[in-house]
Amino acid sequence: MHRTSTREVYANPWMTVREDGVRRPDGSDGIYGVVDKPDYALVIPLDGDRLHLVEQFRYPLGLRRWEFPQGTAPDRAEVDGPELAARELREETGLRAERLTVLGSLAVAPGLSSQRGRVFLATGLTPGEHEREAEEQDMRAGRFGRAEFERMIRGGEITDAQTIAAYQLLRLHEG
Repeated sequence: MHRTSTREVYANPWMTVREDGVRRPDGSDGIYGVVDKPDYALVIPLDGDRLHLVEQFRYPLGLRRWEFPQGTAPDRAEVDGPELAARELREETGLRAERLTVLGSLAVAPGLSSQRGRVFLATGLTPGEHEREAEEQDMRAGRFGRAEFERMIRGGEITDAQTIAAYQLLRLHEG
C-alpha cells in the first residue's frame, strides 16, 4: 500500500491528525486516518524489588490509572531517547537515575497512530522534587512490590497497555 495524497485535518501541541489517500496492492483506492505523535519514552524506575508508578486522571477514559512514567517532549519536538527518559522520570516522580538501560520498543496503536516508544529501565535512583507540567497537577507517585504490581494488573487497576508491555520487556531482560 502506498500514499497517493495527504492532508492535515487537525493539529495541537501534542499531535496531528491526517487523512491519507492510499492505493492498495490490488490497485483500488482508499483512505487512511493517522494520528501522528512524536516518539515517547517510558521509564521503569526500579529500586531493589520495588517499582515506582504514577497515577493520574486520563481524560479520554474518564478514569484515574496507575502507570509507569512516560511521555513526549512539548510541542511535538523530537528529543533523544535517554534525554527524554531522564526528563520524564524527573518531571513525574522527582527521581534521578544513575543508569538508564534500553529494554526495547513499543508501537502504541499501529493501526491508528505512527507513535512509537522506547522503554528504559532506570536504576541507581536518587529522590528529588518533581517538575510536573500543568496537565500533571493531579498526578501522584507510589512504590509497589512486584507481587502488588501484578495484583493491580489482574485487578484492573493497571490497564495501560504500554505499562503492561514494558513490564514484560523488563522480565525478558532479567531472563
